[in-house]
Amino acid sequence: MTVFACISIALLLIDSRMHSLATLRTTVGTALYPLQMVALLPRDAIYGMGDYFSSLAALEKQVRELKRQQIATSQALQQAQLNSVENNHLRKLMDAHERLPVKSMLAEVLYDARDVNSRKIVLDRGTQQGVALGLPVIDNQGVVGQVTRVFPFTSEVTLLTDKEQAIPVQLLRNGLRSVAYGRGKAGTLELRFTAPNADIQVGDIVVTSGLDGVYPAGLAVARVSQVENSAGGSFGGVVCQPLAGIANNTQLLILMSTPDLPARPPEEEVRTLKKHAGKMGPIKEAPKEGAAAPAAAAGAPAAATAATVITPAASGAKPAAPAPTPATSGAKPAAASGAAPAAIATTSAVKPAAATAAPASTKPKEEAR
Repeated sequence: MTVFACISIALLLIDSRMHSLATLRTTVGTALYPLQMVALLPRDAIYGMGDYFSSLAALEKQVRELKRQQIATSQALQQAQLNSVENNHLRKLMDAHERLPVKSMLAEVLYDARDVNSRKIVLDRGTQQGVALGLPVIDNQGVVGQVTRVFPFTSEVTLLTDKEQAIPVQLLRNGLRSVAYGRGKAGTLELRFTAPNADIQVGDIVVTSGLDGVYPAGLAVARVSQVENSAGGSFGGVVCQPLAGIANNTQLLILMSTPDLPARPPEEEVRTLKKHAGKMGPIKEAPKEGAAAPAAAAGAPAAATAATVITPAASGAKPAAPAPTPATSGAKPAAASGAAPAAIATTSAVKPAAATAAPASTKPKEEAR
């Protein structure tokens, strides 16, 4: 050890003074480099294995964190999109609220009704907020339905497409009035009892007519999608597609008042008909006088006819023509002068009979009046 120590000291002094061992050092370092690498392999392997597992764990943790952030960001994005759509819908509802001539209230849809066969929804407004039966419900595009049941804090709305729902409408193009009925699960409306030759075209806009006193006039209801004109049938079939969001709305407007209509006129009094009204009583025949029997054969028909003609004269009317005209038409010219006294005599004999028969003939007329 002492010898090697002395050699090392001598080499250090020579190298520091003469700088002659630099080449030898480089050569020895180059020759020993592979041995150094081989000697460091176990250490590098151990370090590399530790780094591998630690890096793998770190990467897995980072991936989990990124996935969580992605899910949170996606949820926030979806919520932002939902809020954006909801805000746009609310803005449209507020615009519709300002344009409406009546007071309205915003309501949110809670859930659908329990009956799967009906088309109904439940809103978060009730009698505590002033909701009453029969109030119409709309959105920014048109009519949605009508309030049919009311609870203290909720209310049930029957949609237009329900089978039990009907609304009076008219065509915006020509003012043709009709009634739209719901078709249930089909989600459409039908204009019933329309004439086969009615002026209805596909694409016509149907609006409320306001004749029922519930829906204000001019609210959009549907668009005509199908027209079936059957020449052999009594009525035509018209199918309409609702314009409002019947099944995809989360907020709606409840119209808190119905349009003011003038009062109905008072009902007319029913007049009771009198007993035997309109029935004519039997006319009593006047009794024949004994003086009319010995009349001549040619003058008897003339006397009877003259009696019926002169009856109004007996009541005070002026005679319009000579009484014995029918008799003279059948009498000979030569006997005209002789038939006149007989006719006059007969007339004077029948006057009392006509006077007595007049009240009997006027009584049924007074009863008929």
